[in-house]
Amino acid sequence: MTTLPYTFQDPRWLELALTHSSTSAEKDNERLEFLGDAVLDLIIAEELFRRHPDRAEGDLTEMKAWIVSRTVLAEAARAQALDDLVRVGSGMQNRALTRSVMANVYEAVLGAIYLDGGLEAARSYALDTLAGSLDSAQAEQPASNPKQALQHLAQQETGSPPTYVLLETRGHAHARAFRTAAVVADQRFPSAWGRTRKEAERWAAHEALLELEDESR
Repeated sequence: MTTLPYTFQDPRWLELALTHSSTSAEKDNERLEFLGDAVLDLIIAEELFRRHPDRAEGDLTEMKAWIVSRTVLAEAARAQALDDLVRVGSGMQNRALTRSVMANVYEAVLGAIYLDGGLEAARSYALDTLAGSLDSAQAEQPASNPKQALQHLAQQETGSPPTYVLLETRGHAHARAFRTAAVVADQRFPSAWGRTRKEAERWAAHEALLELEDESR
């Protein structure tokens, strides 16, 4: 039974948010996921801005990157038992859903709440379901050397090391933030932010390792 801390005025939004593209339904949750991703970025950025008035932009960016990571969002989705409700195609049934799928479901549900109840309802949902992660964001770090681990895995599997693509740069020279994605054998993995390009690559490698772990299950 779900523990979703929100009651929809129009339950059709929730139904759509829980419809994965693998169902081949006429409409699925990908557009809601797109919207939820943007709404979540705003909510978490604002909350971190308020909580940490003395932290630099780069520090806030790194904390936000961890809070909106697939690991954290997937855990939040599972804590609400959304994995028991999401509709998937026959090829994904009878097996545990990956972090990536569950994180996308979380974002889709958030997007649905935003459309159903507005920004304040979405903010209340996000801050409630991510409360623990917001409290511990400062202490969290990715694996000790994810770039080395990803390089070892990539060379073992493909014979070539991973590459890193810089997707976006924000801020001024003294407070830059970088968004980077890891690429292994033409497969680009979820991007991540960091205060330096090196830090962004470390987080991007961390995201790639999580996805590869899911794919190997």
